Amino acid sequence: MGPALALTGSVLTLLAAVGVVRFGDVLARMHALTKASTLGVVLVLVGGAVTLDHPNDVTSLLLAGALQILTMPVAANLMSRATYLAQGIRSDVDTVDELAGSKTARDTDDLPDG
Repeated sequence: MGPALALTGSVLTLLAAVGVVRFGDVLARMHALTKASTLGVVLVLVGGAVTLDHPNDVTSLLLAGALQILTMPVAANLMSRATYLAQGIRSDVDTVDELAGSKTARDTDDLPDG
C-alpha cells in the first residue's frame, strides 16, 4: 500500500510539473502547481508513513504533510494576488474580474507603497 501511495504521489507531482510547462498563463501555472503538488507530496509522505515502523518517523512525516496542507494554498494565494497586481505580467482572467477595483485603487496611489 505504501509504495502505491508514493507512486501515485510522484505521478501527481510529475503532472504538476508538466502543467507548469504547458500552461501559458502564470495564474493557471500556479493553480496546477499548487493543487497537484500538494496532494502529490502528501501522498508520498503518507506512503512513507505506512511503510515505516518507528512512531517518531511516522509522526514526522504526518507533521510534514500537515504543514504542506496548511502552507501551500496560503502561499499560492498570496503569490497569485501579487502576480495579479504586478505590472507587465500576463494574467488572463476569463470570468468576472472581482479584483479589478483593487487594480485601479493601486494605480491611483490610494494604497501605500511597500
